[in-house]
Amino acid sequence: MAPGLNASPPVVVLLLSLVGLAAPGKLLVVPADGSHWLSMREVVDILGQRGHEVVVLVPEVTMRIKPSKTFGMKMYSVPYTKEELKKEFQAFFHFSFEQGSFLERFVKAYQGIKRITTFGVSSCGYLLQNKELVRYLEENKFDVVLTDPVLLCGAILAKHLSLPSVYFLRGIPCGLDFDATQCPRPHSYVPRGFTQLTDRMTFLQRVKNILHDILDIFLCDFAFQPYSKLASEFLQQDVTVQDLLHQASVWLLRSEFVLEYPRPLMPNIIPIGGVNCAHKDLSQAAIPSVVKSMLSLRGSPGFSGEDL
Repeated sequence: MAPGLNASPPVVVLLLSLVGLAAPGKLLVVPADGSHWLSMREVVDILGQRGHEVVVLVPEVTMRIKPSKTFGMKMYSVPYTKEELKKEFQAFFHFSFEQGSFLERFVKAYQGIKRITTFGVSSCGYLLQNKELVRYLEENKFDVVLTDPVLLCGAILAKHLSLPSVYFLRGIPCGLDFDATQCPRPHSYVPRGFTQLTDRMTFLQRVKNILHDILDIFLCDFAFQPYSKLASEFLQQDVTVQDLLHQASVWLLRSEFVLEYPRPLMPNIIPIGGVNCAHKDLSQAAIPSVVKSMLSLRGSPGFSGEDL
């Protein structure tokens, strides 16, 4: 396993600066809305403060993305209202906290992911059809794309513009991030989502872990294949989801191994857990009790890092 990093926003900024040889450059940001953006915003703000020219692509209807003095915004229209978006976000996160059997949770996950995917693909389609905005991106010669690949529109634009891309993420459903980086994911100690297993499993639990991969393939097919079709039409060539994910130069993984089970990492995967806690500095006296509480949570029955 690669060693963890004390990943405050300045550390992430340093990593991103290395992509452009530390010289001020032009950064295109294609974020995902909601809590995903709240983590990314810390990094984007500091990059702007350090002299980089940052442009964020934003749909006209958004939950969390607001204007800032540290970056510019380019907006594009979408075919839904803020009320509709808010309703779907609330429904999606509601099922995450519900209890029930595996089958009940799986069906609710299917329904929630399907609705959110519809919004994401629709928004991306309107962005790619905006010829004026795409022409602006082509003419402005950006140096790198920073995006959250849970929505693949940023990856499609990076491929179209032939730009290196940095993926800033918590994780991708169905283990697509493992497949794209050719990273091992042993069934023996890497628990799958919804299994409530730990990194120490009996033989039958490992069999259960393997069977969950079959359901993952089903979930991924309807959740991500629409992006493959969208990309193929826009780029005028056959493009798979793996093609889009595999092109990343660096994966900035918002994982914190104090709270999660061990897993393998590839050289271009950098754990930056805690980046979204930049303004919550702890006193030296408080650190031991916080660590003790986190370790206690990690050992509780049914706990998995994917449940966070």
